[in-house]
Amino acid sequence: MDAMNSYSDVEFVPLDYKILVVDDVKTNVLLLQTMMKRANYVVVTASSGTEAIEKVKTESPDLILLDVMMPDMNGFEVSEALKADPASKEIPIIFVTALSDSKNVVEGFEHGGNDYVTKPFNMAEIMTRIRHQLALVASRRIILRQNEALQRAIQDRDELYSVIAHDLRSPLGSMKMSLDMLVGCVGQEQVGDDMYELLVSTNRTADELFTLLDNLLKWTKTNLGRLNVVKQHFDFLEMVAGVIENMVPLAQMSNIELSLNDGVQGHACVYADNDMLKTIVRNLIMNAIKFSHEKSSITVNITAEDASVVCEVKDTGIGLSRERLEALRNGLPFTSTGVRKEQGSGLGLQLCRNFVEMNGGKMWVESELGKGSSFYFSIPLANP
Repeated sequence: MDAMNSYSDVEFVPLDYKILVVDDVKTNVLLLQTMMKRANYVVVTASSGTEAIEKVKTESPDLILLDVMMPDMNGFEVSEALKADPASKEIPIIFVTALSDSKNVVEGFEHGGNDYVTKPFNMAEIMTRIRHQLALVASRRIILRQNEALQRAIQDRDELYSVIAHDLRSPLGSMKMSLDMLVGCVGQEQVGDDMYELLVSTNRTADELFTLLDNLLKWTKTNLGRLNVVKQHFDFLEMVAGVIENMVPLAQMSNIELSLNDGVQGHACVYADNDMLKTIVRNLIMNAIKFSHEKSSITVNITAEDASVVCEVKDTGIGLSRERLEALRNGLPFTSTGVRKEQGSGLGLQLCRNFVEMNGGKMWVESELGKGSSFYFSIPLANP
């Protein structure tokens, strides 16, 4: 079937394609040039292998008709040189040869040829083979255009996410601080059980929304290449203790005990991005709270292992099924619902994994359905 049948006239216009004809015999060059021009292709010519390589650099042809038997460089050598250059390796080559035995045909393909025609020329055959190769070039052009459009759409989407998250983060942060103050100042006996529960629930939702927006902003900045790793020396244990101190009130609102277990017996100095590591610990604790029932506990264990500090966020919550645990280990996102019907996007854990890897560490998880989960990450200790 004619390869051209797969493409519309709009997508395949001969004048849009340039063919380089390479042959040291002038008569052959003139014949091929005449054939190509009559079919409305743009044609350039070369009479030697060396000239052909230079013409490829200056003319950027879409297809090369390459004679095999030439004095300075044969066609196989020219093909090898072109395929070794990233700028020309994708240009299809049709060998033009009088050597039609299977050994030489196979050798042509081994040297990077896409097709071959034999001398003397069969006009219909050579035109069909040219159309077939240019149809493939046309398809690659379409794929490249679609890929560029997709990349622009993805970038535009991420830009939009970033703007939305940035613009909402500030007012939501103010609302979150106001709710924190209300919960701390208003007693249950003052407003009644139902109203107090509503206030606590609203405060918890504000915390979750603020964390989601913060994660979204950082995730989009990471995807857009705008979030740099700013490393500094700091005490890992001190950093984790500070995050836990800020999150104890949130855990208490869910009647969950949050504690720190120091297994390094002192300081653990790391050279990493402090803000990124705070985000990791905060997200893992938020995740543990989300999947833990009331009157349960969450423990953050800090240990040292193989020149790294290891942080484990351990809960006794609902745990993960085998399927979801496998998806998580393979880096696949999935939505989830917490014990208090909180909705999750999986973005926080993706961000944690990215931040851990950006700081030279590893992240892993152990979980058993109905018994709880342990999320671990390691960060290299700073050189003494």
